[in-house]
Amino acid sequence: MNIRAYLIVKLLLLVVLGTGVALRGVAPAFTAITDDFPEYFTSATIARETQDAAKFYDGAWFIAQVRHYGVGNGINPGEFRPYPPATALLLMPLTDFKPLTALRIVTVVSLTCLFCSTLLLSRLFRWDLLDSALFVLASGWALHSGLRDGHPYILISTFCLLGYYLYRNRMPRLAGVCFGMFVPIKYYPLCILAAFVLRLQWRVAMGGVIAIAGVTLLSIGVLGWQVHQIFLEDVLFNHLAGHVEPGPRFIAIFQSFDTLFDRLFIFDPVRNPHPVLDAPLLRTVAVIGTKTLMVLAAAAALVKLARGTTANAIAPAIGILGTLALLIAPGSGTYAFVLLWLPVALLTAHFLSEGARVPAYLILGTYVLIGFIPYGFTYRFARSGGLTVLAFPRLFLMLAMFVVCICTILLQRSSVKLSRAELPHV
Repeated sequence: MNIRAYLIVKLLLLVVLGTGVALRGVAPAFTAITDDFPEYFTSATIARETQDAAKFYDGAWFIAQVRHYGVGNGINPGEFRPYPPATALLLMPLTDFKPLTALRIVTVVSLTCLFCSTLLLSRLFRWDLLDSALFVLASGWALHSGLRDGHPYILISTFCLLGYYLYRNRMPRLAGVCFGMFVPIKYYPLCILAAFVLRLQWRVAMGGVIAIAGVTLLSIGVLGWQVHQIFLEDVLFNHLAGHVEPGPRFIAIFQSFDTLFDRLFIFDPVRNPHPVLDAPLLRTVAVIGTKTLMVLAAAAALVKLARGTTANAIAPAIGILGTLALLIAPGSGTYAFVLLWLPVALLTAHFLSEGARVPAYLILGTYVLIGFIPYGFTYRFARSGGLTVLAFPRLFLMLAMFVVCICTILLQRSSVKLSRAELPHV
């Protein structure tokens, strides 16, 4: 294929993917409020108007407030649990607007972040703008649902890219601030900060701690201590263990090992009447054993990287911890997978720079598949006994990405040369 034909194919892909985002993400967000946005907007409105944040985790009361403020379509009003209290700060500047207008503003901000992420990827990895745009749009369903439901994950992923850009440009403290800013709202950037701690990048860690402390103190100052106390005592650890209601138990949409093994080994007459076995102990052993093996595998790969002399070891470390975090989470919606932008780009660039082209393109291809799985078809298997595993394709694709990454690092011969380019052309 000559260069001109290759460019035409990429332009066609850009048009197709961009049209999908416009039709499935942007247009719905501009016309109606659906799931999840009511929780964000209502909590912000409560925090600003009534200061009654201590009741955030009272599900019935919160749903009543959603209806009181006229947010959403009334079909799925939603609860604030398991969001951290600081989530209420996100939309406080928009509470003077009508809910649909606020969602439209959030959508415009998210679209701006898409553009900024494209530029950052181009600068970081020396990709042309077309390739960077295709990479971002290849998130597929994650972009569609994130835009439609007004989630902040696109914004968070953009700040992760910005943080790494600042790190590469020798502004470590500002980089840490970018990584830490959203930790009190969504925990994911902690895994990126952990990678820098493992590489003894203390200035980045310091910036992250400052940002986390600043946002947390602001949240306490605005919302009061009581709601944070309730969160720490009743929500946080239950959420991390997958025990929050409403939560991921039995719901294949969340695509986690917790949910998979719940489906396979926990009987529930209404929500899961056909498990393979009714064996709660086996479920617990399977969840703990699977996650422990993955953590140990990640630790082995990180130790191998730490012992090497390759200059860019921080890049695969972020990739490993970034994929591991999503893989062992007790439940994560499709919209959260825009957070893969930085980890996947770093892993792909790292393996290409090491001459490992097959693993690089396997990881990139898996990322694209995650973005376009026909979930509506696969979810039909969720109540089918042993065939339940077919309802979890994203989980197994993430596992495949993780295994390819770990095996490639562990099996590679230690490099004694400096990487000729941490961010190569792709």
